[in-house]
Amino acid sequence: MKYVLQVDFKMDGPFGEEMSKGFVDLAESINDESGVVWKIWTEDAAAKEAGGIYLFETKEDAEKYLVMHSDRLTSFGITDIRGKIFEVNEALSLINNAPIK
Repeated sequence: MKYVLQVDFKMDGPFGEEMSKGFVDLAESINDESGVVWKIWTEDAAAKEAGGIYLFETKEDAEKYLVMHSDRLTSFGITDIRGKIFEVNEALSLINNAPIK
C-alpha cells in the first residue's frame, strides 16, 4: 500500500520561475529520501502558500519525512506547517490513471 503526504505552509516566496531555479538542489535531494516515489510541488503566490503532494512506499517513510521536512522548514523561519498522511486506495486511483505503480 502506498501513502500520500500533503504538506502546505505560508511562504513569502520565491514563486514561479524564481522558485524553479532556486530550489533545484532541494528537489534533487528529495529523490534520495527513503520511500519517496514522487513529489508534486504546489504554490499559490497570491495567497503566499507553497507545499507539495508526495507519494511514499510506506506510512513510516511518510511520517519520518514529515518530521524531517517540518524541522527543515522551521529552520528557514517557516511556521504553521500543515501535514497530513493518507492511505491510497489503489484500486479506485488506478481507474483514474493515478501514477502509483
